[in-house]
Amino acid sequence: MSSPTLPFGVAGGLHDAALRQAPSSIASIEARLDRLPMTRHIWRLILLIACGGLFESYDLFMTGYVAPGLFRSGILTPTTTSLFGMTGIASFIGSFFTGLFIGTLLLSQLADQLGRRRTFTLSLVWYSVATAMIALQSTAHGVNFWRVVAGIGVGVQLTTIDTFISELVPRSQRGRAIALSQGTGFLAVPICALAAWLLVPQDPFGIAGWRFVVLIGSSGALFVWLIQRGLPESPRWLLQRGRLAEAEAVTRTFEARAEAELGHALPPPVLLPPTPAPVAQARRGGRLAELFRPPYRRRTLMMIAANLFQTVGFYGFANWVPTLLIAKGIHLTQSLEYTFIIAIVFPLGPMLGVLVGDRIERKWQVALSCLSIAVIGLLFAQQTSAVGLISLGILQTVATNWLSFSFHAYQAELFPTRIRGLAVGFVYSWSRLSAVFTGFFIAFFLQGFGVPGVFAFIAAAMMVVIGTVLIFGPRTSNRSLEEIAR
Repeated sequence: MSSPTLPFGVAGGLHDAALRQAPSSIASIEARLDRLPMTRHIWRLILLIACGGLFESYDLFMTGYVAPGLFRSGILTPTTTSLFGMTGIASFIGSFFTGLFIGTLLLSQLADQLGRRRTFTLSLVWYSVATAMIALQSTAHGVNFWRVVAGIGVGVQLTTIDTFISELVPRSQRGRAIALSQGTGFLAVPICALAAWLLVPQDPFGIAGWRFVVLIGSSGALFVWLIQRGLPESPRWLLQRGRLAEAEAVTRTFEARAEAELGHALPPPVLLPPTPAPVAQARRGGRLAELFRPPYRRRTLMMIAANLFQTVGFYGFANWVPTLLIAKGIHLTQSLEYTFIIAIVFPLGPMLGVLVGDRIERKWQVALSCLSIAVIGLLFAQQTSAVGLISLGILQTVATNWLSFSFHAYQAELFPTRIRGLAVGFVYSWSRLSAVFTGFFIAFFLQGFGVPGVFAFIAAAMMVVIGTVLIFGPRTSNRSLEEIAR
């Protein structure tokens, strides 16, 4: 069947006709993508996306590691005199998550409008430049302002990566692909921890060491063109925009690479009934109101609730490890050393997910990881020895990473392609909003109830996530995106 070759928007009538006349072509391309094996070509694409995610992860986790340096420079303080004071570390964390909230809520739909590839590139440049500006600031207000700006770009990137990867890989491999992406991205965490350990207590060339740690995170912009040149656009997104010829070309490239690697022809695809969006929707993209109509309303409300509370477990530990160790009486330099040792295992959690990410139903992985975070955290709070703190810190890191890759994969599977960027951004934005206040609440519990109070708060939040996902979450593992979206 012939496909239109003119750019989308130039010959709108031809594209509308193609969408009406070629539902079998759409269904065929979707089925052909799902029957692909995981070739070296597809793994290479995931690694390219993950390289962009590495700088995003550095920016995301930098907070806890540069915090002691900001204390040392007198810019911020560990606690504040009021719950929402703007001169403490909680304001630095809250500023970043305010930007993440804006990016995920208001701008993540750019991935549906501009494409996954272009949005990925633009957001990487955005937060790299903003992060460089943080290193030039000397006041709490200046640091917090540019942290908001950086957070906006990271928020867009977070949702775009999940959307991009979920659409490029076959259905049986989405969990493994997200796990590999996060494992690669999380290599940034020990890098950041090592840089902080070596630089934060020092003043190289008379300049506060935390500024160098921040500048390392802004170097992503130097690699952006190299990364994006090797990436194709998502074939599923091209289909939804009526660009059938381009979607066909990308799919054929995937197939040719697979057949060359296998040494034989691929099996015929198993066709599902076609699910093209209505022509008007395909041209303008989805609307937010669609998330609150069946069958997506239940999923939307479930993911809003889960996102509000999962953040407490993940960032409650990751962003506060050095500060929590200091609160337990560990010296600054020793705290950063312990944190670095814990951070070394950060990429290992998702790498384990590459082995098991698609063997256990996704929503059960979310629940089990949350239960692990709650139990390990309560044990961590009771430790005083270096061996106990480091050992449980490592286990807690693995548990939070398990939650991260399983939750990100699950979230991106629940909605149709035409609104996937918008939907993931909207539900994920609630975790960013929650994170704005989580830092203040953890500072409150730390000041009033110590480290045990912090982890009791985290454990309670994890119980909410477990109940919400197990009761209301649909099954997604090893099902095609189009089947899940019905």
